[in-house]
Amino acid sequence: MPVEVRTSESEPESLAERRRVWLERSRLYLVCVARPAGREPEEILRPALQGGVDVVQLRDKSADSRDIVEAGRVFRRLCDAYDALFMVNDQAELAIACAADGVHLGQDDSDPQEVRRVIGHDGLIGLSTHSPEQINAARGVDYISVGPVHRTPTKPEYEPVGIELVAYAAKRATLPFFAIGGIDAGNVDEVLDAGASRVALVRAIRDAGDPGEAARELRSRIDAHSGVGSPQ
Repeated sequence: MPVEVRTSESEPESLAERRRVWLERSRLYLVCVARPAGREPEEILRPALQGGVDVVQLRDKSADSRDIVEAGRVFRRLCDAYDALFMVNDQAELAIACAADGVHLGQDDSDPQEVRRVIGHDGLIGLSTHSPEQINAARGVDYISVGPVHRTPTKPEYEPVGIELVAYAAKRATLPFFAIGGIDAGNVDEVLDAGASRVALVRAIRDAGDPGEAARELRSRIDAHSGVGSPQ
């Protein structure tokens, strides 16, 4: 399971500090719709979290606000149960309504400074990047995603950036970054070899026959590359 974050004399005291320490420790990030493959989200999220996912993003372009908030309650409850961060895609107001830990933005979404004014200093902000210039320009956010590494149906409008951009981020990014885009058990090692220590994905867990085992295998490989013990 993911590493627990507990408040003690040695732990940061503010919510903002705790979330950022949590983020720094995070390794496996799952992006999930409100009803993955028409199923209740708990059927995917619970085993995935048990298997080692430590950040979950609710991203569903086809769902209305009511559906997002309803699903967000489930996401929040499960992330609390397994000490994981919970992010909402794009919309700061929905993130607040879902009691999320923060918002993930695309390049064409709201300005990070405006989102910061809405969610406050305590909230986390993530930003998608697709080029060296976007990696270099990332400001006012807490982490970035880098990709899509491979072509993926979840982002058909973007050309794959390959592992070259992952290697660039490993050398030049000043923020924690998650490699994303078509990553699965068959190609995760090349992404890790390129310098990534954090990975975000969708289908490799969502569509797996056993989401928990899929998450466990991926987390084990990430931890092995990072020199961290495998999740229990």
